[in-house]
Amino acid sequence: MWHQPRVMTAVSDLLFLAGGAVLLTAAVIWGAPRLHFFPLKEVALTRALQEIRQAEIEQVVDERLQGNFFTINIEALRAGLEHLPWVRQAEVWRKWPARIEIRIEEHRAAAHWGETHGDLVNTFGEVFAAPLTREQKLPRLSGPPGSAAEVLRRYGEFAQRLQPAGVMPAQLSLSARLAWQLGLENGMLVELGREQAKAPLELRLQRFVDHYPALSESRQGRPTVVDMRYPNGYALRFAANAGQGAKGKK
Repeated sequence: MWHQPRVMTAVSDLLFLAGGAVLLTAAVIWGAPRLHFFPLKEVALTRALQEIRQAEIEQVVDERLQGNFFTINIEALRAGLEHLPWVRQAEVWRKWPARIEIRIEEHRAAAHWGETHGDLVNTFGEVFAAPLTREQKLPRLSGPPGSAAEVLRRYGEFAQRLQPAGVMPAQLSLSARLAWQLGLENGMLVELGREQAKAPLELRLQRFVDHYPALSESRQGRPTVVDMRYPNGYALRFAANAGQGAKGKK
């Protein structure tokens, strides 16, 4: 081959063209994003929002949407969106040739949490802080740190079990000693105590449901507190004689 000038010339030309193509590709990849090429023309939300105001999204986008299609910091934009109170998760991606698309998953409030104003629990049992943007009838839950998901789950179970009695729980609390207290919409408190193998919470609550008609029609009026922690009965406390109690047997 070394004695064939034509072949050598062809090989030389081919190598020259290949090298030029590599250099041109590198220049485009490295240089184009740094020039004023490929400007962004559109930012679009892929789903409608209920709790988040459009102005909040626009402010985050204006602060972090700097550069062109290639240089925009997608991660910074996503992190900025997820700092908004009602944003549970945000996804951001480029769509060629000049569009940025944003998908936002909002928190869905399931209950108020604790005594702190503004703390809520979403449907996943996650605690987040956000102001309610519209009137919602939400129960109030409370418990030790990290217990929100368990308290929310129990609330759903208790609400379903109370349906035959025609009452709904308005609040549910779990103490530091893992004792449960249920507050009904009519103001009555039900002390359920701790979970026990011999007397599960479900059985104690079912006993309350079974006796609820008699409790509501008591001669002394409706009790303010019903203590279901007894193995085979319950104790009642009335507003007029809070220092005295009446016991009932199963």
